[in-house]
Amino acid sequence: MRLAGKTIVITGAASGIGAATLQLCRAEGAITIGLDLAGADRVCDVADADSVRSAFAGIEAIHGLVTSAGIAVRHPADEQDEAGWDAVFDVNVKGAYLCSREALPRMGAGASIVHLSSVVGLMGVRNRAAYSASKGAILSLTRNMALDYAGRGIRVNCLCPGFTRTGLTRGIFADPDRKARIEAMHPLGRMGEPEDIARAALFLLSGDAGWITGVALPVDGGFTAGQRDDV
Repeated sequence: MRLAGKTIVITGAASGIGAATLQLCRAEGAITIGLDLAGADRVCDVADADSVRSAFAGIEAIHGLVTSAGIAVRHPADEQDEAGWDAVFDVNVKGAYLCSREALPRMGAGASIVHLSSVVGLMGVRNRAAYSASKGAILSLTRNMALDYAGRGIRVNCLCPGFTRTGLTRGIFADPDRKARIEAMHPLGRMGEPEDIARAALFLLSGDAGWITGVALPVDGGFTAGQRDDV
């Protein structure tokens, strides 16, 4: 078992990628602590410093952190209100920072942090100004943290999922025509399942990735590789 005896904290653990990651880590022998607004081991609003501090209280040692909690809104910049913009950044970026800030003092050499970015942090996708900007910020946060904590032997990487079956994509999966169109944009011919992303998170958390840090890993069925059609 690749995570035997290790304590792994996972945000957004009540559903989607977070839930799949928690289950897989637990199957690999980890002691898992899931954080979410409800339905997890500990109630936590990742955008609230006091809530995060309380959720991490009593945890002595952390070997892995996965910041999976995230929200999305779908607007171009000139149609995006400030409240929605702030909410996306509070959860997606500030949440990753606050949880990392609590986890890092509890981490030693060999520990691993995995942030969740997105393919839309690597390339443009229409009508997602706030979400894309937040996921681009996660890329930069990952690289800076990788440099800041390499001297302590702590690795920091991020995953960039393609379109994956979660609560955020419920509308896509409910619309057969839209689903087929977006599936065709992934060269491997399907959208992702939470377990696809969870397996990549497990790899980055484990010793198998012991010489990998500062990396943004697309897990996207080829979405960011380019267009597969002959043009």
